[in-house]
Amino acid sequence: MKKIIFILFLPVVLFAQEKIESHQIISPENFKGIINRIETFPSKYITPRTVDIWLPENYNSSKKYSVLYMHDGQMLFDASTTWNKQEWMVDEVATKLMSEGKTEDFIVVAIWNISQIRHTDLYPKKPFELLSTEDKEIVLKEAKKSQFAFDETKMNSDNYLKFIIKELKPYVDKKYAVYTDAQHTAIMGSSMGGLISMYAICEYPKVFGSAACLSTHWVGFRDFENNPIPETFFSYMKKKLPNPKNHKIYFDYGTETLDESYLKYEYRIDEVLQSKGYTTENYKNLKFEGENHSEASWQKRIDIPLQFLFGK
Repeated sequence: MKKIIFILFLPVVLFAQEKIESHQIISPENFKGIINRIETFPSKYITPRTVDIWLPENYNSSKKYSVLYMHDGQMLFDASTTWNKQEWMVDEVATKLMSEGKTEDFIVVAIWNISQIRHTDLYPKKPFELLSTEDKEIVLKEAKKSQFAFDETKMNSDNYLKFIIKELKPYVDKKYAVYTDAQHTAIMGSSMGGLISMYAICEYPKVFGSAACLSTHWVGFRDFENNPIPETFFSYMKKKLPNPKNHKIYFDYGTETLDESYLKYEYRIDEVLQSKGYTTENYKNLKFEGENHSEASWQKRIDIPLQFLFGK
């Protein structure tokens, strides 16, 4: 089992009139590459939180790297510190793909969630606003039956994206040897992270050229009969999906646990994307039989979206 430990403090970086201090962490076993951690990334848009910036082990500032922004950053690299003892193994899989020449070189910017406000940070606001007043009342009543503490007045997904676009990305672009254009900038997440990744490429098509959305949480909260939420996402996408000529988007889903509730909506993804001109060249919507809603399942297949986003 990997265990990430602190080993080196890096110089303070002055940025946007804030002192952003990062320190480098690695693992003595199994871990691949280097992580520069910012414990509390300052923001005027969202609650400050930890951001990890993963660099491949052969990172060289004399060349340029693509950039992948990922949500739920504390779940990506080290199972020994996660609540469920699972991880995506992003470091191992990305290292293997790059070393085998299957993807272009890239770095990963991992944004940690704050569990108490994760849902309000990641639930796309504009699709929610498509609900009628009556449907909102139904949805909020159902939300109270789930584990999600949700307050419509505190929906913060637009500000979460502003944090990425206006604060985090400028920092990354300035400090690291990366391409800054949309063609080399992608965003990825699972469940609610899948929803916000879809939202990001729709709201900021000039920033993100591609997105990967694993086990996207189309039901919003919990599944219930005549749930009006999924159709709000599809209506929003039909209006806002970016030009397929220079964008690509990946979806997938399992068939067990929470993913089972997505099965009846998956045909709508294909309908919407195809109606917008997307083809098998620039979109995927893949089914993984027997897989469930967990980091362990996403880890098994993360190589597929990574190759879709950054494949040579």
